[in-house]
Amino acid sequence: MNLDGRTAQLCVAGTQAEFARDLEAARQLFSEAWDAAVDDYDAAMAAHYIAHLEPDPEEALRWNLIALERGRLDERADSFMGSLLVSLGGAYQAVGQTTEAEHFFALASERGVEHYGG
Repeated sequence: MNLDGRTAQLCVAGTQAEFARDLEAARQLFSEAWDAAVDDYDAAMAAHYIAHLEPDPEEALRWNLIALERGRLDERADSFMGSLLVSLGGAYQAVGQTTEAEHFFALASERGVEHYGG
């Protein structure tokens, strides 16, 4: 993953805020990353992080789908596609769509990223 751009830097800062347990600051930084996105790669990255901390399952699913849609438009997003596919599977699982969840978990597994958990 390229960490040189403004969007990536905001996502890194958001992750640091999350690790410090300041979820509100992390959400704000991820939102700023979305606003700073200049291309599909940036948008996919920012949407993936926004989805990660979205408390509403339907909204998390929506952001994960945006991330997937934008990520499919830029091959650089392949660097985090496995993680995105697991997140998408988890989002489908959270809204009770088990078949879709298993589909995305299987796609992630094909990329070497396994889902562990319920």
